[in-house]
Amino acid sequence: MLRFDHMTVLAPSLEEGTEYLGALLEIELINGSIHRDMGTHNRRVRLGETCYLEVIAVDPNAPLPSIPRWFGLDRTDAVRADWSDGLRLKGWVARTKGIDLVLKSHARHLGEKKWLENDFYFAVPPGGGLPMEGALPSVIDMGDQPATATGLEDQGVRLKEFVLEHPSPAQIKALYEELGIVDGPNVSEGKRPRFYAFLETSGGEKLLQ
Repeated sequence: MLRFDHMTVLAPSLEEGTEYLGALLEIELINGSIHRDMGTHNRRVRLGETCYLEVIAVDPNAPLPSIPRWFGLDRTDAVRADWSDGLRLKGWVARTKGIDLVLKSHARHLGEKKWLENDFYFAVPPGGGLPMEGALPSVIDMGDQPATATGLEDQGVRLKEFVLEHPSPAQIKALYEELGIVDGPNVSEGKRPRFYAFLETSGGEKLLQ
């Protein structure tokens, strides 16, 4: 089983990402962390009991990692172009306690297991890209640790709906069923892969895309 854990906004810099999300959600993004093994850093917003929103970017002060960065963040020109085009919500992460079993049948899409931060396993596709352009989740295995969202300060933001538009929705839905995905995005037809998240905030409903 793969359960929705968090969604990812890919930013050209953490400053730009934090400024954008802070203005959209009308909050200060206070939950942050660094990823030494990947050379990235982030800010996080709790969206419920077990899920959250992450804005993530390359950390310019970190050493170059020994493996490709996750989420395609090494492709800086593409990240910048998508950001400029308003394509900022680019992927999502699902958690499992059995990553080996998941990858046994779906490694061709999801990638290879990596032990990161001396804390968790994460599946990284060759070259560090997003699985099927983000249509499939990146997979994390934190063992028996509680969901990360439980340790984040609650700032009153809630996920109302998470939507993926895709040119082949039937194919994506079939893969979700094969993977045993729980609480994943609602899939509908669209010209290209694209995410939308409808978020409830103190200032009303906000659209993140």
